[in-house]
Amino acid sequence: MQIDIIKADLDQPAHASALFEVLNAYASDAMGGGKPLPDFVRDNLATELKKRPTAHVFLAFDGERAAGLATCIEGFSTFACKPLLNIHDLAVMPQYRGQGIARRLIARVEDEARALGCCKVTLEVLEGNAVARKLYRACGFEGYELNPETGKAMFMHKQLG
Repeated sequence: MQIDIIKADLDQPAHASALFEVLNAYASDAMGGGKPLPDFVRDNLATELKKRPTAHVFLAFDGERAAGLATCIEGFSTFACKPLLNIHDLAVMPQYRGQGIARRLIARVEDEARALGCCKVTLEVLEGNAVARKLYRACGFEGYELNPETGKAMFMHKQLG
């Protein structure tokens, strides 16, 4: 098995299709919410991401078969006055898990972040996703805190509309 990690060109139908295929498999998994993505996402995801110059998508392929993805969005650290790269989605197809593909995707994201002059790479992970948390720690990720007395940062959201 030869896994290639590439930066996606979402103008290529095969890349746009792979993006949705892997993301939908992840969304359908218990750690992704357990529900397939709606048709709206299938029909619009690649087009909407292409509109965002700060979006970066990396795909893992086994020949023509999609094996994994990392979808990243640039942000900005005001404290460092430099960009950062957030891994918004990191997913590997079930049949390819445990083969080091996620680790290779993270390494490719780190290379891109360095090339962009980023000060850090960030991500979110569910507390119950022990496999992902173990991988992220092994790759050097840790909880974020400014001062132990004030505690670690928490990921929060507010649904709109």
